[in-house]
Amino acid sequence: MKSSGSLHVILGVSFVTVVVVAIYFAAANYTGGKSESQSAPVWGYRCVNSRCQKVALDGASGSESKAVSLSVCRLYCDGEFGTVWPRPTGDFRLGNNLIRVNPGAIEFQWGKRYEALNKYWGGSVERFRDQLLKKAAGEEIRSGGKKVAVKVDVGGDSLVLNHETDESYKLAIHGGEDDQVQVTIEAANYFGARHALETLAQLMVFDDIRNELQVVADVEIQDAPVYPHRGLALDTSRNYVSVAAIKKTIDALAMVKMNVFHWHITDSQSFPLVIKSQPTLHTFGAYSRKQIYTAANVQDIVQYALTRGVRVIPELDAPAHVGEGWEKTNLTTCFNFQPWTKYCVEPPCGQLDPTKDKVYDVLEDIYREMNDMFTHSDVFHMGGDEVSLSCWNSSVEVQQWMKAQGWGLQEVDFLKLWNHFQTNALQRLDKSLKDNRPIVMWTSRLTEEPYVDQYLDKDRYIIQIWTTGDDPKIAALLEKGYKLIMSNYDALYLDCGFAGWVQGGNNWCSPYIGWQKVYNNDLKSLGGQYSSQILGAEGALWTEQADHHSLDGRFWPRVSALAERLWTDPREGWQSADSRMLVHRERLVENGIAAESLQPQWCLQNEGECPIVQNP
Repeated sequence: MKSSGSLHVILGVSFVTVVVVAIYFAAANYTGGKSESQSAPVWGYRCVNSRCQKVALDGASGSESKAVSLSVCRLYCDGEFGTVWPRPTGDFRLGNNLIRVNPGAIEFQWGKRYEALNKYWGGSVERFRDQLLKKAAGEEIRSGGKKVAVKVDVGGDSLVLNHETDESYKLAIHGGEDDQVQVTIEAANYFGARHALETLAQLMVFDDIRNELQVVADVEIQDAPVYPHRGLALDTSRNYVSVAAIKKTIDALAMVKMNVFHWHITDSQSFPLVIKSQPTLHTFGAYSRKQIYTAANVQDIVQYALTRGVRVIPELDAPAHVGEGWEKTNLTTCFNFQPWTKYCVEPPCGQLDPTKDKVYDVLEDIYREMNDMFTHSDVFHMGGDEVSLSCWNSSVEVQQWMKAQGWGLQEVDFLKLWNHFQTNALQRLDKSLKDNRPIVMWTSRLTEEPYVDQYLDKDRYIIQIWTTGDDPKIAALLEKGYKLIMSNYDALYLDCGFAGWVQGGNNWCSPYIGWQKVYNNDLKSLGGQYSSQILGAEGALWTEQADHHSLDGRFWPRVSALAERLWTDPREGWQSADSRMLVHRERLVENGIAAESLQPQWCLQNEGECPIVQNP
C-alpha cells in the first residue's frame, strides 16, 4: 500500500473478472472529510470490464468499501487516454496511482524565457489555479496533500500564432517517494506549454468521497494537433454579443485547445465597431450607444485570447452584407429594398457600390484601424459571400458606369465589377499591412469556375467552405491548388434546426446538428487525395436567433466535438467518444459554461447502459 498521500488504483484487463478501482478507507464508516452537517456519500464506483459500475457505500466489508468517486473511476476506466479532451495524438502513458495534492501548494519553476512571457504566464497560472478550485464545486477541499512543483521549459519566446506554429508539448508527472509531485512541461513555445497546462488540469480530479484533490502520479504524454486551424466563427452583428460573453467563449475554446476566434463583427443589420475616422458608421449603425466595440475592447479581447492560445481573426464582410451605418455615406446600393427576397437572402439588403471611388477611401480607413486593433493575426477575412447581382443591377448609376467600360449587364460583366471591387479593396487593405498576409474569402460565385482562376490568386487567397461537405466545388478548388478552411453548413453551422424567423417552420439549414455529426465530419474524407490542403475547420454561429443569453448552449459541447476532430482527427466514430463526452460536458459546466445537456444524468452515472448496442 502507498503512503497516506496516495491512492493505489488496481487496473486489469479481463473479459469476465471484476476489476476494482479501490480507495482503502481507514474505517468502514469513513465520511470523506465532510462536516457533520453534510451527509456521507452513499454511492461509489468501481471499474468492471472497462466500465464504471455504481456500488453502494453501506459500510459492509468487501469491494464496496473500496470504491472511488465517479471522477476517479472515469479517469482510469475509460481506456488508455482517460478523460482527457481532446484525446492526445502521440505517446501516452497513464500510471495506476493517484496522489493527494494540496492546491494551495503548487509552485511553478520557470526557464530562461520567463521574463519575456511573464504577463502571459501570469494569466495562464491564474486560470489553472481557478480550474482546480472549481473541481470541488463549492465543497471544502480537505487540508493536506503533497506539494506540486511544475517545471516549465519552452524553446523560445515567440508569440506568433499562425498556421506554422508548433503547438506540440510534452508533459510528465512523477510522484516519487519524496514530499512533492514533480511535473515537467516541455514545448517549443508558450502556446504548446499552455496546452500542456490544460491537460494537466484534466489529470487532476476531485474525489468527492474523500474531499481531496488528486493527481495521476505517473504520466508521460507527447501531444500535438493534426490541423493548424481550429476555430469558431461568431457573428456579432445580427444580434450584439457582449464583451464578457466573447471572453467566456474564448475561455471555453482554450479548454479544448482551439486556437482561432473568427470575428464576423459587422453586417447589414448593424455596424457595432467604432472606427474613429468614420464615426457615422457606428453612430448610425450600432443598435445603441452601449452596443459597440471600441478599439480598447477589441485590443483587450485580442490580448485575452492570446493568453489562452487563441488568435482573433477579423472579418469585414464586403461588398455584400453592408447596410446600417453605411447608408449615411451614400455608398451603397439596394439598402433595405423591398421585397427583400429579390435583392438579398435576408433583410435588410445592402451592398457597396464598387463604381464609387470614395468606397475605397472609407474601406482604407476601416482596414487601417482594424489592423491596429487586431494585432497578432496574420490573416484577414474579407468576406465576399452572397453578393447579389440583382442588387447591383437595380442601380442606374452602376449600370451606366458598366456600360461606360464597354461591359454588358450579364453575369460575366457583374463578375468583372465584383473583381474590380475586390482588386481595389485589397490594394487599400495592403496599404495598412506590413506584409501580404493571406486573405480568406467565403465560397461564392467568385470562387467558382471560370472566375476563380481569373480573379483569385491561389497563393494569396484561402477559401472558406460553407457549402455542403459533398459539394463537388470543394474538389474543384483543391485540384486547382487552393488551401481551404471547412465550415460546411451540413455539419458545422451551429444555428441550424431552430424556428424560421422570416417564415414558418424551421430555418433554412435545418435539421439541428448534434455533436455526433460534428465529430464525424472527417476532413480527410472531404478532401480526398488533396486533404493536405485543408488547413482545418471552423464551427459557425450566425446570430439571427442568438445573443449572449443563449451563446453557451449553441456552442457547447458541440464545439468540443469539433475540437477533438481537429486536434486528434480520430479514425473512430463518435460512439468511441460518447462516454468521455459526458464527462467533458460536466467539466464545461464546472467551469461556468452553460453547455447543453446530452443525456439524462443517470447515463453519466451508469456508464454503458444507455447507448443502443449495434448488431455485429
